Amino acid sequence: MNSPTNQNEKYAVLKLPDGREHKIKIYNGTIGSDSFLDIRDLYSKTGCLTYDPGFACTASCSSSITYVDGNKGICLYRGISISDLCENSNFSEVMYLLLCGDLPDEDQMDEFNSEIRYELLVHEKLKRMYEHFLFGAHPMAILVVVVGALSTFNPDLDPSNVSHRWKACIQTLAQFPSLAAMAYKTSLGQPPVYPKADYGYAENFLHMMFTTPLEEYKINPVHVKAVDAFLILHADHEQNASTSTVRIAGSSLANPYACIASGVASLWGPMHGGANEAVVEMLHSIGNKENIPDFLRKVKAKECRLMGFGHRVYKNFDPRAKAMKKLCHEVLKDLGTVDPDLEVAMELERLALSDDYFTRRKLYPNVDFYSGIVLRAIGIPTSMFTVMFAMARCVGWFSHWLEMHKEDQLRIGRPRQMYVGSEQREYRKKIGHEPEVVHRKVQQGSFIQTSINQEAQFRTSFQLPVPDDDKRKIGKLDYESLPANPFSW
Repeated sequence: MNSPTNQNEKYAVLKLPDGREHKIKIYNGTIGSDSFLDIRDLYSKTGCLTYDPGFACTASCSSSITYVDGNKGICLYRGISISDLCENSNFSEVMYLLLCGDLPDEDQMDEFNSEIRYELLVHEKLKRMYEHFLFGAHPMAILVVVVGALSTFNPDLDPSNVSHRWKACIQTLAQFPSLAAMAYKTSLGQPPVYPKADYGYAENFLHMMFTTPLEEYKINPVHVKAVDAFLILHADHEQNASTSTVRIAGSSLANPYACIASGVASLWGPMHGGANEAVVEMLHSIGNKENIPDFLRKVKAKECRLMGFGHRVYKNFDPRAKAMKKLCHEVLKDLGTVDPDLEVAMELERLALSDDYFTRRKLYPNVDFYSGIVLRAIGIPTSMFTVMFAMARCVGWFSHWLEMHKEDQLRIGRPRQMYVGSEQREYRKKIGHEPEVVHRKVQQGSFIQTSINQEAQFRTSFQLPVPDDDKRKIGKLDYESLPANPFSW
């Protein structure tokens, strides 16, 4: 099991209001300066719990898959920089690296590719499920259903069996491009296209996306390179929302297909996987470079939002964004395409990074800022942006799921909560429209009184004041823009 390092046995001491003291072990990872306080025995020894909405300061596991240093702008897969992987590797090799822990030799790579080819074909009965989705259905809605449905074709799968786990992993990774492409074809009302055994991962996806019964898609190496790089850059990003969702689902020993389907559902949200689509819409709405100063003025006035800037983890340049920006220029140059949105994006980046308002808040371009332009340039519709994200992240989800089982990190996820609802009261039948008064204990010595109508608007997750140094844009929520009255949130 990969455990945190604790060579010198360091401790922190927690002093409680009643005078008791509790020693807390301090751990460090293999690299980086972050320290981790081991609070696993906190409740049993002190009766206290920690309060951390969004888990911004909580490590839910130990992992050897991906390392991210947000302050320095570093992202490593199994110790290797993603920029190195984009330049020198391909997605199939990166899949092996994430799943197995090291780069493969030639024989290992050949065997891995053979396993993927063997599982390429989707069961015909599963394919017929697509016939029942409505024309125009969102591809992500379809994907959630069909990925979960894979479990019906493997009813005897045993997560405790190593070979069963590997088979589920290979089968899902092999068939994900087909499932994704079929979701797109369904939304168009076109028939699905079979994969080809002699095509690579990115080639097969593009073939199944754009080939029709009337015309065979001609593989464009520039498009293949762009898709391959996109998949590498999005393959994993340690404990993000969707990966944590997969781990939580996996901790209950749910079958792997259900776990991956839960990851797809989490990724679907615009706060997570749908951000690159929002960037394209923002750039299109700006129109031209002359409108950027007025747009940034509106952003500062909280009249609109600056999409593709800032990140929950990175307080420096997102290294994935640097690689995606370079790829964006290469793709458009090779295709001979002039994209007005790229000109707007470059000028927007220049003006925002020269403005103290944004740099002081550490709002730098993230990977979503340029990825949408790249995908659109090679013909991927915006409705498929998040689907491609899921196709890339699937190997990361499975890497973490396998790590959980292999290293015995299967304690079921069960977060606690700070209850701020009504105190115990007797049942009393309501007569007419008499408003019910609810007393909420917010902090020691203070109460909030509200009617039942206001109760529906209450946001308990943001009940407590946010510390001054955390009142910045975290993820996609800008705390500074929220009204002081919590009932108006």
